[in-house]
Amino acid sequence: MDDLLLTLVKAANQNDFSLDITLNVNGALVTGTTVSAQKYLESISRTLEDGNETSQEISQKLSKASQSAKESAQGETRFVHLKDAQVYNGDSQPTPSEEKFYWRGKAEEVDGFFLGKIDARVE
Repeated sequence: MDDLLLTLVKAANQNDFSLDITLNVNGALVTGTTVSAQKYLESISRTLEDGNETSQEISQKLSKASQSAKESAQGETRFVHLKDAQVYNGDSQPTPSEEKFYWRGKAEEVDGFFLGKIDARVE
């Protein structure tokens, strides 16, 4: 794994540090802003909290996991979390093309990165 990338991810997890970044993952470009594991899990939890009973149970588990992530931020870094993420896979239009979403990927699967986000919108 790239030590510099891990340093940036650890800064997000431990210090609420955010940075626009674009990752190369198996030929696709994933662009977004770094967030902590805690914020990622909290966001997914909020998305599910108003659903059916199963959705609410998952939301509660994710909420608990977010607290565990906060407490274990000093530990091993295995995942990169991005907000406002978009994925570019071989063409100029990102997925999703309209909405932005949270993205989670294995840090060890990142082939390379650069600072800054890609924006395919033509002004």
